[in-house]
Amino acid sequence: MDLALACEARGKRAVIINADSAQVYADLVVLSARPTADDMRGIEHRLFGAWDGASACSAADWADAAKREIAEVHQSGGIPILVGGTGLYIRTLLDGIAPVPGIDPETRRTVRAMPVAEAYAALLGEDPDRAASLAPADSARIARALEVVRSTGRPLSAWQHETTGGIGDTVSLHPLILLPDRPTLYDRCDLRFGNMLEGGAVAEVAGLLDRRLDPALPVMRAIGVPEIAGHLRGQWSLDEAQMRGAQATRNYAKRQFTWFRRQPPDSWLRTESNNVALASLIERLLP
Repeated sequence: MDLALACEARGKRAVIINADSAQVYADLVVLSARPTADDMRGIEHRLFGAWDGASACSAADWADAAKREIAEVHQSGGIPILVGGTGLYIRTLLDGIAPVPGIDPETRRTVRAMPVAEAYAALLGEDPDRAASLAPADSARIARALEVVRSTGRPLSAWQHETTGGIGDTVSLHPLILLPDRPTLYDRCDLRFGNMLEGGAVAEVAGLLDRRLDPALPVMRAIGVPEIAGHLRGQWSLDEAQMRGAQATRNYAKRQFTWFRRQPPDSWLRTESNNVALASLIERLLP
């Protein structure tokens, strides 16, 4: 936000574009910590709450929408500022996406019904390279890799070598990766989930349950939804839901931290400070 305001102060229009896979859903206001009107401080924000929870937003869906928004901002002479921690979204936008054929529905149902430990064991045998790159509890990525190799006969890595549609070579990038110290980060995760419970997260999940959406949809698997849903169904107390939600948040933050430390190019600027000095970045954007 400070970067956008600094650009505006120099007479350059700035538009913030969401790159967070939870904040894309209209149904997740509290649990995604979507910015309020006050948070936006007069800066235009796009792709926040742009998808109904009944429709899954894939990385390809988001990348297509982001390309359109970026092109429009550029055409108007503005600066698009992408914010969010979904690395797959950013990588798909910049590098393109693998042209994986449609997955056989029966294969998908079978794989998605498997316990994560069973699916991971199967992936170790059918695509060991991909399995070795994943955490054994990463259910979504494990299921994706297993359904791809079973449906297409080729491992996901083979398809990923054929990526198309990326814009990384056609735009000027000024990336900044924030890597705050982990104890502070984890403390903020705990505080964040507690604040969400106080701010209406239980009512938000109750509304989702009332819609009777497919439990496999991303919106139903977003951090906080299963944990609070368990409380609403009488499976555990609200205190237990808070503990589970805070732990899930810390686990996700840990995966994000590791991904952004290792996956992006070494040339991408990284900072381990909680406060970022924007002067040099602004000079690069507005020489």
